[in-house]
Amino acid sequence: MTRSAMRHAWTTIPVDSAWIESVTYASDATLTVRFRRGTVYRYFTVPRSILEGFLAAPSKGAYFTDRIRNAFPHTQVVEPPPRS
Repeated sequence: MTRSAMRHAWTTIPVDSAWIESVTYASDATLTVRFRRGTVYRYFTVPRSILEGFLAAPSKGAYFTDRIRNAFPHTQVVEPPPRS
């Protein structure tokens, strides 16, 4: 794998949560959170230890609210509507 490819490597992980569908963690410490209602947010400079804590938490929603939601710079991702 080239250095360029390594910088952009990512892993999507399905989540067992009523609120959160999946998370994607990139090698540049960007955490993308896809909510079940369809919104997607990207959180920047998230340490891997926070991701690991989130994945191990009994309540993903509570961990997200307490440790991620307002703790890191973030932006909502606007995705194009699905094609018909």
